Amino acid sequence: MNENNYLNCLNKEFARQLTKPFYKAIDEYRLLKSGDKIAVCVSGGKDSLLLAALFREYEMYGKIPVSVRFLMMDAGFSEKSLTVIKQNAKKLKIELEIFKSNVFSIVEHEKNPCFLCSKMRRGLLYKKAEEIGCNKIALGHHFDDVIESILMGMLYGGQAQTMLPRVKAQHFTGMELIRPLYFIRERDIISWAGASGIAKTDCDCALKDRESGSKRAFVKQLIAELREENPQVEMNIFRSVHNVRLDRIISYKDEEKTHNFLEKFERYDDEN
Repeated sequence: MNENNYLNCLNKEFARQLTKPFYKAIDEYRLLKSGDKIAVCVSGGKDSLLLAALFREYEMYGKIPVSVRFLMMDAGFSEKSLTVIKQNAKKLKIELEIFKSNVFSIVEHEKNPCFLCSKMRRGLLYKKAEEIGCNKIALGHHFDDVIESILMGMLYGGQAQTMLPRVKAQHFTGMELIRPLYFIRERDIISWAGASGIAKTDCDCALKDRESGSKRAFVKQLIAELREENPQVEMNIFRSVHNVRLDRIISYKDEEKTHNFLEKFERYDDEN
């Protein structure tokens, strides 16, 4: 697929499913400001490749002037996987800046390897982005990732929270993480990848064979089953973290402390 066909695919065939919700997330959550230097983090999978493709176009035609770098961490990919990733990037006219790490080998024998892997990779990406003069990193988490994380937090973490569209970095001053695919559905990314000729790649993690039995895979299947009975269930999960009533919550945390619903009762008793 040449560049013109690729742009037509993104802007015509998939404009409603991909380009418009990408711009909507940028506008609604104020993800960009003039002069931002963004490190688009490319893992090699379809989600991050779409993110890179959308940002490549935004840098050229978007209403907010920004500069973009396409950053990829080789955490231990095989030569075969690296070749496929580079070929995919070339198809999309994405110029990858690849740097190496040994994250896969470090986390292989850990008790919670996926959590540690994610944490380590994010820290390394922040560091590299900072080194090349960027003030934001962009990750390819999409709508389905968001709603799955909401349920996973409830079912396995005993907490009600969500994957935010933008986050201030804790250990890197002035750095921020953004998620511009927040409104994009995974099924539409899969369709786009097929239409664009994107070859599938594996992460080459030694633990990838466990994925079929992972908590996220279980929650994904659970949501699919619930959708059969209620087609609105996915949007309802998403809306649940937009319509929080603090006066209907037993307790909640802010930056200072945990608040309990009894505080309101006690204040009312004191006043009356």
